Amino acid sequence: MSLKRTEMVVAWAGKLATDYVKDPVFTRGTSNLLRHNLLCCSPRYAIRDDTLSNHPRLSIEPTRVVLEGVPRVHFYEGGKRCPEDFTFPSSLRACLEYMGESYGCEHLMEPQPIWQLCCTYAYIMSACGYAFSLSWRQGWHMDNNSILFMSADPDEPFRRAFQAVGHGHEIIRKQEGYNSEAYFRRRIIESIRDKRCPVLGFGVVGPPECCIITGYDEDGDALTGWTFFQGFPKFNAGVEFEPSGYFRKKDWFKDTHSLIIIGQKQEPPPRGELYRGILKWALEVARTPVVHGRSSGVAAYQTWAEHLLRDEDFPVEDKDVLRERHMVHDNSVGMVAEARWYASIFLSQIARHEPGMAEELLAAASCYAAEHDLMWRIWGLVGGIGREEPKFMKLAEPSVRRQIVPVILQAQNRDAEAADHIERAFSRSS
Repeated sequence: MSLKRTEMVVAWAGKLATDYVKDPVFTRGTSNLLRHNLLCCSPRYAIRDDTLSNHPRLSIEPTRVVLEGVPRVHFYEGGKRCPEDFTFPSSLRACLEYMGESYGCEHLMEPQPIWQLCCTYAYIMSACGYAFSLSWRQGWHMDNNSILFMSADPDEPFRRAFQAVGHGHEIIRKQEGYNSEAYFRRRIIESIRDKRCPVLGFGVVGPPECCIITGYDEDGDALTGWTFFQGFPKFNAGVEFEPSGYFRKKDWFKDTHSLIIIGQKQEPPPRGELYRGILKWALEVARTPVVHGRSSGVAAYQTWAEHLLRDEDFPVEDKDVLRERHMVHDNSVGMVAEARWYASIFLSQIARHEPGMAEELLAAASCYAAEHDLMWRIWGLVGGIGREEPKFMKLAEPSVRRQIVPVILQAQNRDAEAADHIERAFSRSS
């Protein structure tokens, strides 16, 4: 069973505000030529960067700059584009599309992808290692599969992702005893106003997951952007919305954990070298059994299964606890289903470019695709995808959980087999 598809409208449009100081709006299209030569564009205006830089009014710094046309990121809603439920890879993919640097999508017509890889999201998921990851901390925790705990070095997934897409980057975190808010604000403004480049933030609206900061208002007192969580009442108290749909959030710093500034375009390593680096990283992610005290990679499946056998963790009279248990479990089902599906896509793409590795890579891709199908079997045992009461009550039944455990262990075997195939692919390519 394949994943459903989703629709993403990638729009480029903009204007030069009549009063530049009051309401300037910077717009970047998908065309590289336009991106370098136009600061703003509308049917009536086509104004070059150098024209604006000499404009006498630019001596007054704008209080508002919003980059219009950054693609929306969100949990799956149906449509042509496949699900993208992991916030960092999806947010980086959207920023690349905005900057005219897509790596392709087989379901959407995109102008001049850098490499026709069929799926930019699969490329980023694999480059950062998420496509091969699984994690479980003892107990029941919603952050089990956070990208921040995927590697012993929490910055490593981001470093690898930006290397793969040919950009520098800078991670900025809050520092105790330092005026981090002023520094965060200055870096956001510099990126958006001076480089017309979105910023990735963790938090801002909702939990410390990745979002896109697309602009600022009132000299940075308010930020605009997209987050996966802006439509959830639990997270959007006090949040306003722009006509474009962007969130608009004041008093944002307290909910912002860190930033990633997208750096200058760099030359990525040669394609073959880059692919081998990603595959080597995939093996490390899959075969490292413990990271930050959490069961990781192939070993995490066993820990997940063991938790489902703890009948005392499923008190039938406490629906709040049962709902939480189901959410943690379901996060891992979704993690494996989506991540391994994209791993299979990426390995199939590499196989087309690396004939010496193709047989083993396609065998690994088949293992990952099988894991995706096994997760659908698990969903079926609780009544399907979703987190409604009938589903979490179904998971509370010991007999149902004892049917799920063997399926998880089958997936673990497929994951280990996939890693073995990837390792053999290296030996055949040397």
